[in-house]
Amino acid sequence: MAFFLTCGTHTFQSLLKGYENVTVQCQNCGNFSGKVTKRWQWFTVCFVPLIPFSLKPDHDVSCHICHFTQDIKFRPDVQQQMDGGAAPIPLQNQAAPGSNTGWGGQPPPVQGAPPVYK
Repeated sequence: MAFFLTCGTHTFQSLLKGYENVTVQCQNCGNFSGKVTKRWQWFTVCFVPLIPFSLKPDHDVSCHICHFTQDIKFRPDVQQQMDGGAAPIPLQNQAAPGSNTGWGGQPPPVQGAPPVYK
């Protein structure tokens, strides 16, 4: 008679309470997709979590695009957003205020002028 025990690890991850609506820039890929998460890793036997690897969960900023995680204590911008200084996420590919260029970088055609073909 043989018994097999499967051992491994399991990570429980959820959004950190109070930081649910905070989105920050990922320090690895540069996308504005970083979320503040609570992560807790456990040792499992037969798929049952038995022993935690630490006494309390880690608080991280994690990116769902590149899967990069960084401890929240190294991110002062996250702390600043929670203190009420939330900066809006900048939009990309916008022209400078007052400029008259579109997406292609050329000015719009003038009314009544003949079309220019290149």
